[in-house]
Amino acid sequence: MNTAIIIGAGPAGLMAAEELAKAGVSVTVCEAKPSVGRKFLMAGKSGLNITKDEAPEQFLAAFTEASPHLAPMIAAFGPNEIKLWAAELGQELFTGSTGRVFPKAMKASPLLRAWLGRLDALGVTFNTRWRWTGWSDGGLRFDTPEGVQTLGADVTIFALGGASWKRLGSDGVWAEAFQAKNVPVTPFSAANAGIKIDWSSFMEKHFGFALKGIALSSGPFTSRGEAVISRQGIEGGGVYSVSRGVRDGHQLVVDLAPDQTLENIGKKLSKPQGKATLTNHMRKVLKLDPAKIALLQEMAKPLPKDPKQLAKLIKAVPVQHSGLRPMDEAISTAGGVAWSGVDETLMLQSMPATYVVGEMLDWEAPTGGYLITACLATGAWAGRHAAAKIG
Repeated sequence: MNTAIIIGAGPAGLMAAEELAKAGVSVTVCEAKPSVGRKFLMAGKSGLNITKDEAPEQFLAAFTEASPHLAPMIAAFGPNEIKLWAAELGQELFTGSTGRVFPKAMKASPLLRAWLGRLDALGVTFNTRWRWTGWSDGGLRFDTPEGVQTLGADVTIFALGGASWKRLGSDGVWAEAFQAKNVPVTPFSAANAGIKIDWSSFMEKHFGFALKGIALSSGPFTSRGEAVISRQGIEGGGVYSVSRGVRDGHQLVVDLAPDQTLENIGKKLSKPQGKATLTNHMRKVLKLDPAKIALLQEMAKPLPKDPKQLAKLIKAVPVQHSGLRPMDEAISTAGGVAWSGVDETLMLQSMPATYVVGEMLDWEAPTGGYLITACLATGAWAGRHAAAKIG
């Protein structure tokens, strides 16, 4: 029987294992951590956003420069296929108002349990606490509880993740070993990251509060959503979508009232203020909550008294920041094995019968179902092609 080794037990690795096992290949999955799917489970803590239901061209555009490379993979195993796959695992799904698709259970654990049950039925073997440390005499070397072990197989698929959330298994240390094998690796950088802000003491009472119903922009990247004010800065889905612009050196701008026009805001601010403070006046006529007003004051004090000038500021608050939060805190990372280093099947150009999938590849996308979809799609793609190659 043909054999395959999958290194890394996240969504991409598990999907590759499933495709190979369905093709009759004997599959062994090696995972450095004591259990599998740790980052997958973390992603589901606040509701597992497994994919997004939107037009194919719009979905693909989220992957920016990597779109042409990922296009055939997502066409073969994209949102529709993922929904069918989850349903076959007994997971009821629902689609939110923004097109995001979730299991009705909201958690990742029921889906992962069902998935592992399927893989077990297909004969997939799991070696946990097996950390890959490189190549040795043509084989794959692992540090294990029983000491150093060396394995060989007809095909190998690496699914070691990017370089964020080290405690969950994605540390990026594999890059050096790959570069030593003449595999081109683009340096890692944070993606979908919070933004660091050195607040004054004035903002302390607002830590933990959300900036709701705002619009953010940084360079060519824009988003509607919300952000949470934390001691370290601001974070949340709305922030993550524009963090790449910040990373690329663009200014961060926040519109505190995106559903109101500049002219309308100016007219409201021109109403008699009476004895009310400017803060109370803005709260009353514009319905700005304390968190929004606090951000405005923090970033632009003293505020202009002229209603038109103040209106312009409310529609475009320049946020002074210190860049992105550390890469290990980022939800995902950009960088990884360059597309020039793999062929159209995701096999390494310099190493026959060796494939890379998931966040090891150089692509990035916003949160909202895109990340997991691409991981599953690349895993399925490499698994199918690897099975065909050795079959």
